[in-house]
Amino acid sequence: MAFEIVDSHCHLDFPDFAEELPEVIARARAAGVSRMVTICTKLPNLPRVREIARSYDGVYYAAGVHPMSVADHAPVTVAELVALAEDPLFVGIGETGLDYHYTAESAEVQKTSLRIHIQAAQETGLPLIIHARGADDDMARILAEGMEAKPYACVMHCFSSSEALGRAALDMGFYLSMSGITAFPKSQELRDIFARAPLDRILLETDSPYLAPPPHRGRRNEPAYTAFTAKAGADVFGVSEEAFAAATTANFNRLFTRAKAM
Repeated sequence: MAFEIVDSHCHLDFPDFAEELPEVIARARAAGVSRMVTICTKLPNLPRVREIARSYDGVYYAAGVHPMSVADHAPVTVAELVALAEDPLFVGIGETGLDYHYTAESAEVQKTSLRIHIQAAQETGLPLIIHARGADDDMARILAEGMEAKPYACVMHCFSSSEALGRAALDMGFYLSMSGITAFPKSQELRDIFARAPLDRILLETDSPYLAPPPHRGRRNEPAYTAFTAKAGADVFGVSEEAFAAATTANFNRLFTRAKAM
């Protein structure tokens, strides 16, 4: 591919990549994916995530406590998250959010954790990275409460929620991130939601090792496959792949200001 694309959300520290991480990075670069943000979802895993970012040019990292994990770990503090921002390779807060699909029983703890992450994003100026599933009303309300207190930047990672939540996020100036789900044959409703969003608020991601787009669906995902989602996104917006790649890369640079190409 002759143009740059960015994988704004992957999990390179997961065991799925342990045996061939250099090859995974090389394939990503060959596919035009020049930069990646690898996400730490549990703070005990942070040393490995940081090591990966320091070992490969063009790889940055973010960290937070995933909502499905908050009940099993000591609560993170605003100060702990803010301290992470001292590393110039650290580019975002999260992922955090609400997941009532799998872990509704910990809803109250999730809400508390989400508010802590919002405050850290406000204090650092780094973008918040949101996971949302089955919790649209609470998510929209808490994000809006945070914006009223103090503005912050945010991306709705792997967006596949309702159009109402997507519109609420866009109205707050947030970004929607397009994953391989967008390319699934049965995802027309999601494609229609994206098509009604402004192109200057769209990011690309894999969420690898999950959610591989066709023709790799059902197998391990990896950053190189961002190219397949980029093609699907270009079709959604009715533009060329090169134009879509340029737009989403510019959006990434605008949101993840620390991760701009050198």
